[in-house]
Amino acid sequence: MDILANPYNWENIHNFIKIMELVDYKNFAQFGCKGAHLPTRQSLTMLRITTEKKKAKTVLSVEGRLAGPFVVTLEQCWRELQAATPQEKFYINLCGVSFIDGAGKMLLKEMHRQGGQLIAEGCLNQAIVREIVNRPKTEGRSGEGKTAEGAKEGGEKDGKGAPIIFYVLLAGLLFGAGGLRAQEAAPVAATPAAKAQMQEKEQTPGLGEPLRLTLDKAVGIALKQNATAQIAVLQAAEAVQDKNIARAGLLPQADLQTYDAVRRSNIEAQLGIQIPGFPQHIGPINVFNAGPTFGMPVFDLTLWNRYKSARETANASKATALSTREQVVLLVVSQYIGTLRAMATVEASKSRVQLAQALYDQAADLQKEGVGTGIDTLRANVELQNEKQALLVAQTDRDASLFALNRLLNLDPHQEIVLADSLSFFDTPQPDVNASMDEALVTRQEWKALDSQTKAAEHDKQASEALRLPNLRVEGNWAYQGTRLNNGIPVYSYQATLDIPIFTGGRTHAEIVKSDLQLKVLNEQKQDLRNQISLDVKTALLNLKSARNQVEVANLGVQLATEEVDQARDRFKAGVANNIEVIQAQDALARANDNQIAALYRFNQARADYAKSIGQMEKIYAK
Repeated sequence: MDILANPYNWENIHNFIKIMELVDYKNFAQFGCKGAHLPTRQSLTMLRITTEKKKAKTVLSVEGRLAGPFVVTLEQCWRELQAATPQEKFYINLCGVSFIDGAGKMLLKEMHRQGGQLIAEGCLNQAIVREIVNRPKTEGRSGEGKTAEGAKEGGEKDGKGAPIIFYVLLAGLLFGAGGLRAQEAAPVAATPAAKAQMQEKEQTPGLGEPLRLTLDKAVGIALKQNATAQIAVLQAAEAVQDKNIARAGLLPQADLQTYDAVRRSNIEAQLGIQIPGFPQHIGPINVFNAGPTFGMPVFDLTLWNRYKSARETANASKATALSTREQVVLLVVSQYIGTLRAMATVEASKSRVQLAQALYDQAADLQKEGVGTGIDTLRANVELQNEKQALLVAQTDRDASLFALNRLLNLDPHQEIVLADSLSFFDTPQPDVNASMDEALVTRQEWKALDSQTKAAEHDKQASEALRLPNLRVEGNWAYQGTRLNNGIPVYSYQATLDIPIFTGGRTHAEIVKSDLQLKVLNEQKQDLRNQISLDVKTALLNLKSARNQVEVANLGVQLATEEVDQARDRFKAGVANNIEVIQAQDALARANDNQIAALYRFNQARADYAKSIGQMEKIYAK
């Protein structure tokens, strides 16, 4: 393919050269000069697009086959030309085109509608042009037998219709051209659907790519994929269906029954005596019956209270599911910040290994210079090996913590995880204890679930007490009945049944006592849960206050330990002390680093525990 550029400097003109496996862009010349060439494979059909500036017009000459992927090329070229010089008059010379398919014809129609003037020669191309412009054949240029379409008023129309053919062909190339691949794809404008697919692919990496997790993203994945959370949701949905089943008992029931039977009855067996003069049996008799039957309770407090109990049980299951989600969020947050702690420990261990290596090198250099002693070098080497050992242990703990987080999120076991957040500290006001406990009793889902269970037990007790009351039910049926299908008559039966319990063998009393015992158990559980919520809030606030102070002390400890190492190192280098002081300073720095990491971990964990204690875990962490 050859492309000749016009004198204009089009910065984005390379965008239209996206033809699968037809172009080698490594040898792509600059568009600033005429005659720039793109090498092609000779075995493939080519398309040559040449632009030429002539006075106040631009001629776009097309040679080759205007079909398949080449239509996209011409489409993009036309768009770039119009964007670069919107006021220019354009002529499209089709004299060198050997074939035009349906897509090419649609593109030429769009170009003509947007003001392009078509020039063609040859019977086929001239017929296509005449069909496009819908005008009689005009005189061509003298000596060349060409047909020109000079409808200037057509160019005055500001066609801004969407180039649908471009997107259709682009989608076909992306999904259908298996043997055509762009060696170096030039940037092209992507459709909204393509952008959405690209964003989804970026957010969901393959198994060979690490999954970059922030804390809120990890929580979101857990709520969608964690098995415990999903089971709780399914159980809540099951409770809703139990409520629907209980409600169905209060509604009318109807069915349609049809049968065709042959009956023969023994009169002697039914009456128990033989009557002289009467036959022993009657029949066989053919009976055809077809019609609906129905029934519904009119007054039944037992069914009504059982429905209300099922409704409260469904509410309890929903609250339990939300409580389970809170617990899952707490587990994910705890595991995430625990993994951050392990990663921080690894980084601190690496820093201490580097420091120990530097001190060992310093001790060895001083020994070589005759200033240090062998025992100093030996002590430094022992400390170096200790730090390396600690680094190995820290790396193992980090990897194990990442594996546990992967399992908690229910990810593919082969998926690698990379944490994007880090342990941080930001001072916040200390919440009030009493206000926090009152808030917890309002928002904790465990409390809501237990309250709904108590209401359900009360309705169960009322249902048991209602067993002593009468209940009224209406039933009936209507049928078309006869000995054959064509001689039947309508028959019906309607009845109202009043059922009054007299003696149930103690079953009603036992059910009432059982419901009372269940209510007492639930009341004890509510009192225990109230105390537990108060304990959770008080403990979380106490740990939060303590962790905040620990962070401040630990930061100061790291600063002092670092200064101690620097001073001990300088004293050892100056020869006024041996490296015992350096080793002790290293141990102090290691403890200070561990204290700082542990303090940050306790602070973040205390924040999570406090959020869980007041029932705001998902609201705070699942953003």
